[in-house]
Amino acid sequence: MATSISLVSKFLALIDAVYKLESKTAMLDALTQTPDFLGANEVKVMKLSAVGLGNYSRSTGYPAGDITATWETMQLAAERGRAFTLDRMDNEESLGLVLGNLMREWMRVYVGPEIDAYRFAKYAAAAGNYASDATLSTASGVLAAIDAANLALNEDEVPEEGRKLFITFTLYELLKGAMTRTWSNEPALNRAVKFLEQTEIIPVPQSRFYTQISLNAGATSDAGGFSKHGSGKDMNFLLLHPSAVIQPIKLNQVKYFAPEINQLSDGHLWQYRLYHDAFVEDNKVNGIYRHNKAS
Repeated sequence: MATSISLVSKFLALIDAVYKLESKTAMLDALTQTPDFLGANEVKVMKLSAVGLGNYSRSTGYPAGDITATWETMQLAAERGRAFTLDRMDNEESLGLVLGNLMREWMRVYVGPEIDAYRFAKYAAAAGNYASDATLSTASGVLAAIDAANLALNEDEVPEEGRKLFITFTLYELLKGAMTRTWSNEPALNRAVKFLEQTEIIPVPQSRFYTQISLNAGATSDAGGFSKHGSGKDMNFLLLHPSAVIQPIKLNQVKYFAPEINQLSDGHLWQYRLYHDAFVEDNKVNGIYRHNKAS
């Protein structure tokens, strides 16, 4: 009879976490002007315009000019949430790893990417400048496309300083290959491209970089999140000035209830609610340039 030994399995206090990057649009939060949504889900922002100079007359004086003031409505529309319950014993018998890591990992893997995707899609839809869909496969092609984007913003008198270039990692790698540097005085090779002239470069995963997305209603416990809309397109890059966009977050709250407090079950309960949106002011749409990938 052959020897048969049941080997012991050992469960380690390690988490096999999913690789996900932090939010790419969070950097704009401090750079944008956020309207006060306190006590309301809708605000109105004044759009003001006038008329240019006319000839002054020594007999009749100043030529009259028209002033136009209208109100632009901004209404919060993205209201998202989710609740998770972890049984007390399930947590105890899984070394407490779920309790300690769930919300941190969930926010990183699901919430951050969805916020980015929502904002990018809103900005892409409102972009006043855009190029014909194209496949960019060479560094020279990428640089030429970026130059054309900057030129479009220059012609529309968008401030040069402070522009942000969100670009796919694929095209970012091409950009790195186009840069020439001298390494004689550097102890380590560093090909990171942080700026192109005055424009900051932010690489973005293609998986959250679409012109249009769909938000899953999350009607069942195993469904949720976002996906590329059937009419959406992959973007190559999005060039914008922060002054053109507004990304208010009215509520971003996690509530935790211990089993001793949870009245629904003997489990740890998390409730998360996010109430936010993203806007582009009507008079500043030309501060955004969109470049789509060819279908």
